[in-house]
Amino acid sequence: MIDYAAKQFEAFALDAVPNGILYQLETQSNASNTFTCKDFSWSKTPPSKEQYRAQIQAVIEEIKAGNTYLLNLTSPTQIELSCSLENLFYTANAPFKLCYHEAFVCFSPERFVAIRNNRISTYPMKGTIDASIPNAKERILNDEKEKAEHVMVVDLLRNDLSMVSREVRVEKFRYVEKIQAGGKELLHVSSKITGILDENWHDNVGTILSTLLPAGSISGTPKRSSVEIIERLEDYDRGFFTGIFGVYDGKNLDSAVMIRFLEKTKEGYVFKSGGGITLLSEAEKEYDELCDKVYVPLF
Repeated sequence: MIDYAAKQFEAFALDAVPNGILYQLETQSNASNTFTCKDFSWSKTPPSKEQYRAQIQAVIEEIKAGNTYLLNLTSPTQIELSCSLENLFYTANAPFKLCYHEAFVCFSPERFVAIRNNRISTYPMKGTIDASIPNAKERILNDEKEKAEHVMVVDLLRNDLSMVSREVRVEKFRYVEKIQAGGKELLHVSSKITGILDENWHDNVGTILSTLLPAGSISGTPKRSSVEIIERLEDYDRGFFTGIFGVYDGKNLDSAVMIRFLEKTKEGYVFKSGGGITLLSEAEKEYDELCDKVYVPLF
């Protein structure tokens, strides 16, 4: 696993993963089949709406100045929790999950990159809507702000893959997936981008990952200046939130972006979330999206 700033990382042999670290990447997992999940309760105290609006306005000013076109702005939400993070790991229904020594847990819907048969694929996820809204699918696909945001992140990740592979192309563009988000269902919009790697890619796994980090969907475009703006405007440390974790078995690699992220801090539990800001963003909608993404995806 690698943190957002690519300054902290940990790696273990698959047969020597320490106790206290649980992972799942779809069908790959070291989780126990005998764990008994316990009922739990939780409550959330969202961040200040006024402060988040001010941060959004600051991002808009950076966009108007030409310093960024799309920027992923995040914030922590205070959480009261009555169970262990291990219990949350086993309770949550998500394709990509990680629990790290009761320090944090994530239950991510977003793959970072997968490499199979010398082909690298990435799946940017941009665009979220409450599935209960009438005509939700049509509304999210026809929303000009969401469309522009998705096009920009696809273009960014297509360029990123071009730095490590050839014959890069968008195989699937803006398809919709439904995800259980606590007491409600959300629709997410994703795309699939692929490229061909050299056969010796196994010798360059670290270089490939470091070239692609941080993930475009959780930073912005242009990436370098967007990251600099994030460092100025976000008033907390992301840490491992929006970093990546994955498994490399000598033949294939799979990895996920560490979003839907709950962390234990000295001040208590915090859930870190956010969304993409563009020139067309509306502060009220962005704040609602920030809050909607604070959930445990229960079975």
